[in-house]
Parts: sequence; C-alpha cells; structure tokens
Amino acid sequence: MSKADRPDHPGASARFNEEKATYTVKGTGEAPDLEAGVAAIRNVLTTLPARPGVYRMQDARGDVLYVGKARALKQRVTNYTQVARLPKRLQRMIAQTRSMTIITTRTEAEALLLEAQLIKRFRPPYNVLLRDDKSFPFILLREDHPFARVQKHRGARRAKGQYFGPFASAGSVTRTLNALQKLFLLRSCSDSFFANRSRPCLLYQIRRCSAPCVGRIEVGAYGELVEDAKNFLAGKSTGVQARLGKSMADAAEAQDYELAAIYRDRLRALTYIQGSQTVHAEGLGDADIFALACSAGQMCIQAFFIRGGQNWGHRAFFPAHTNDVPEDEVFTSFLVQFYEDMPPPRRILVDRDLTEAELLCEALSERAERKVGIERPQRGDRRKLVEQAKRNAEEALERRLAESTTQGKLLRELADTFELPDLPKRIEVYDNSHIMGTNATGAMIVAGPEGFRKNSYRKFNIKSGVTPGDDFGMMREVLERRFARLEKDDPDRASGEWPDLILIDGGKGQLSAVCEIMENAGVHDIPVVGVAKGPHHGREGREVFHLPGGREITLPPNAPLLFYLQRLRDEAHRFAIGTHRAKRAKSLTTSTLDEVPGIGPNRKRALLMHFGTARAVKGAALEDLERAPGVSKGTARQLYDYFHPRG
Repeated sequence: MSKADRPDHPGASARFNEEKATYTVKGTGEAPDLEAGVAAIRNVLTTLPARPGVYRMQDARGDVLYVGKARALKQRVTNYTQVARLPKRLQRMIAQTRSMTIITTRTEAEALLLEAQLIKRFRPPYNVLLRDDKSFPFILLREDHPFARVQKHRGARRAKGQYFGPFASAGSVTRTLNALQKLFLLRSCSDSFFANRSRPCLLYQIRRCSAPCVGRIEVGAYGELVEDAKNFLAGKSTGVQARLGKSMADAAEAQDYELAAIYRDRLRALTYIQGSQTVHAEGLGDADIFALACSAGQMCIQAFFIRGGQNWGHRAFFPAHTNDVPEDEVFTSFLVQFYEDMPPPRRILVDRDLTEAELLCEALSERAERKVGIERPQRGDRRKLVEQAKRNAEEALERRLAESTTQGKLLRELADTFELPDLPKRIEVYDNSHIMGTNATGAMIVAGPEGFRKNSYRKFNIKSGVTPGDDFGMMREVLERRFARLEKDDPDRASGEWPDLILIDGGKGQLSAVCEIMENAGVHDIPVVGVAKGPHHGREGREVFHLPGGREITLPPNAPLLFYLQRLRDEAHRFAIGTHRAKRAKSLTTSTLDEVPGIGPNRKRALLMHFGTARAVKGAALEDLERAPGVSKGTARQLYDYFHPRG
C-alpha cells in the first residue's frame, strides 16, 4: 500500500496504475488565505514522487486554478511553498489553492502534451491560454470514390483522403478552392448529388468541373487531374505549369482554339494562386513561422503557414493571462497548445531561442510520429521570413492596442450614459428571427473590452410551446433558458460568464417583458437596455434607448457611442438572421417522411416521386400507398399507421 493510501495519512487518498499515477490531496479552509494554500501544498508534498508528471491546483469548490508540468514533481511543487520568491500572480493563486491533483507520466515530453490537453479542457485562470482555439480549415481531397472530390474541411480528419493545410481562414480556403476548380476541374459535389445527375451541372458550363458524373471524362483522365492537383498542393507546380503550357501550344497548333482557351484559363488560375503569395518561401517545404511581440503588458504571436513552399495565410494570436509571465514561457505554452489539435509540420521557425526547445521538439515529434524541428534562422531567406513575421506581429499588436484604447473610452462613456456601477467586461445582446413564426430562433452575441467574443455566441432553437410570431414569448424563453443555465453552472458568479449589461433589440414592451423575466429569475442587479429604432428605422441615427422605469435616452447622430451600440445591435441581428437561415435551409431538405421508421432515402425518394409531396403521402389512402413503386403491403401499412394512429 502506498503512503497516500494509508488511513493514518490525513486528508489524502491515492489511486495508481502501472503507467500513470493519479491522486488528489485535499487541504482545509474555504476563504482565500495564503497560509491555508501553502498548507494544502505541503500536504501534497508528503506523497509526491520525484517523477515527471502534471499537477492541477484547485480552489475550495474544486475548480482548476492552474495546470503545470514538471520533470520532477516533488522539486517543482516544493517551489510553491517558498512564497516570498514567487511573483504576485502566483501568490494570489496559492492563496486560493485548497487541493491538488497529481498525474505521473513516463517522460517529461508526455507531461508537456498532457498539460496542453488539460489546459484546453479546464481553461484555468492562471495559465496562458490560446484565446482563438477554433479549428483551422483544410482542403480535403476525398479518395473514397472512383472520382475524387475536393472540398473544404474542418474538425476531425476521419474521411479517407489527403488533407492539405492548415489555411489561416475560411476565406483563403475558398479562394484556393475556386482557383483549383478552374485549374484542375475536379468535382466538389456530394456523392448523392453525383449519383443522381443525368446532365452536367452549372459548374461544367462555367468550366469549373469536368463533369465525371455524366461521363464527360474517363476515370484515367480524371485520375491525371487528381495527380496534378496533389502535386500542385504539395508545392510541385512547375511540372503542372509546363504541362499546361505545352497542351495549350499543341491545341493552338492544331487550330483547336476553344481547347487552347481552356488551357489558357487554367494557366491563368495557376498564375493567380502563385501571384497571391505575399510571402515567398520556395524551397522551404512544409513549415510554420512564429514571432512574438510584446508591448504595454500585451503580447501578440504572428503565425505564417507554409506548405509545399506556398503561403497558405497568416494569423495573429493574442494569448490570454500573460501578465507577469515571461515571454519564453508564453511562447512555449502557446506552441504546445497550438499543436494540440493540429499536425505539426517538419520544421517550425521562431524568432528567439526557447529554453525548452528540445523538450518541445521531442513532444511534437512524439505526437506527429516523425521528427519535428524548431529552428531560429540566423541568415538567408528564412531569417527574412521570421523578420517579416516579427514586423507583422508588432503591427498587429499596435492595431490591437489602438483599438483597445478606443474601446476603453467607449466603454467608459457607455458606463456613464447608462449609469453602470463599473466598466462592463461582458455585454450580452439578444435578438430573435423568424418568418411568420416559422423556424424561430434566438441569438445571443457577446462583446467586451477586447471586442466581439465569437466563441461565446449562442443560438437558441425556440420550442413549440411559443405562439408563432410571439416576439415577447420568444425573448422570454431565450432569457429563461440562459439564466437557468447560469444559475446551474455558476451560482456564485465566479467564472466571468454573467453579463454586466444586457442589450435587447426592442422598445418599451420588450424591455418590460425582459425585466419581468429577470425579476422572476431572482436577478435584480444586471442593467438592461432596450435599443429601438427611431421614426426612420435608424437611418438618421435616431435610435431610442429605453431604460427600466420609463427613461429614454437619445444620442447625437455622430456620437461614437451611438455607432458602437449600433454595431452591437447589428451584429446580434446578423447572427440571428444567419442562424435562422441555416435552420430554414435545413428544414427545406427534411420532411415528415424522415421521422417514419423503416423509410430510408431510396424509399423516401420513390414515394416523393410518386405522390409529389410529403403532405400527399401523409394524406394518401392505404390502397394508394400499396400501389406506390417499391412499397410492400407491410411497409404501406406501417406508413399508414404512422400518420393515422388508432385511438
């Protein structure tokens, strides 16, 4: 029995397996107290081995405050008991610590990877966090069909085929896909669409597809296009360009000028892709380039994505919780979190020497199952690329600081205008969207000192209990669900998820309904403002802002605060409309037949072809259903009974 399992060891319990050991040791005390935090850590030290691993510090409620890794857990955790040597940030953390969870690992590299997983899962307030953790888009060349399909892809890479990426944005993927369609004429349609074509679609007419669905190209010739596309995406565009040029010359010599024009257009598409590279990295192969800039207590990390010697975009990141954290630590933590869900390239270029570069290489190589190198170029083209990334990071940070200064002024003016107790850190804006009460959706957007927080946006599918077209009822449902979730997940308001100000799109009626909802929910201290368009629907900037108690405020037409509030309202409206359209589009492709057990796609198609509409199927007599092609008597009876249940 281990020391931590002994009943005479106070407040400790341990569970071990052969490869990893996990156990939690609890301290005592509830209120933030430095001595209590140190005591809880010392309690853990009695059970810690001198092995690699990961530790989590937790507060009295069990919420994770910090995740760290260590080559030797005992030595690392001991440092936290020497409070005088720690920065103020860590002293505050220790004052809140009441328990720790320890996971031992085989190697320090494994601990580094596990640390990144846990940071992403728990998002602790004392860790450096990658704010923008959305998945990156890829181009997928699906090879599970005789005629390969090219498409945009996000998320887990489960489909059979080759993935090319990452691209910095969906826009850069779309532009590249459009050019690829012109260049290689590969299909982008779904397999079901492909299987049901009897004539070429519009993409064939505008020379963006070779129409393999109707036999306009043979499998072998299409396979050559696929190979050309692979070579191009892998950076081998020279051979593709030479082949297209020769084909164009041959067609012109044979006086087949229409074919020559097709090859000319494809060459132009290739030239467009090559000419759109603002970063030239020929000969670099696959690499990511990172540079960090720091100013006024904020940091920016600029990333360039190079694949096959081609620039596939760049993006600036602004890690959170970087106050009083050394730049080296921020950079390392960022990199390991960045590659948590993304395959690292063979080469990573950075603008500085990292203390844990060797450990990071080992961890990323273990994840990629091949060698990954981290380099700081000293001369040549690679150094110029890193310097360019550095300049981009500095410029992005300057823009960010300028925006935050302007944003701070706006928020101060907002607090003064609406008499808020403090600057709002979280503003929630609500809107609804529907057409004659159908496909009703609610939307919530979130803004703060750093701008729009798109990761916090939420959409609400309005339940059937609301009368169609009842805007008040829809708003009531949205807010009741929102505050019920807040009360359940964060009753103490410790996570920062509670709003400091609520804006709703509407006038006195909507405001009164919202105030009543919040009163019933027991929420009395969150300011609410209704934003109503003026007599000319806001075209002259005459919005009226309604406050509880009947007060109304109008702002000068050219006031910056007015423009800011209009942006918030318009963003909520855009998000609500987009959510509604997506729901409506989905409803157009579904029918009541989808809900009938035993009715698959083929039988559904046969029924719709025979009867015309799902409503006609629903109202058909049993005899009519039995006469439908491909429908047996048993299936017809099952279908009829589903729509005509017996009382």
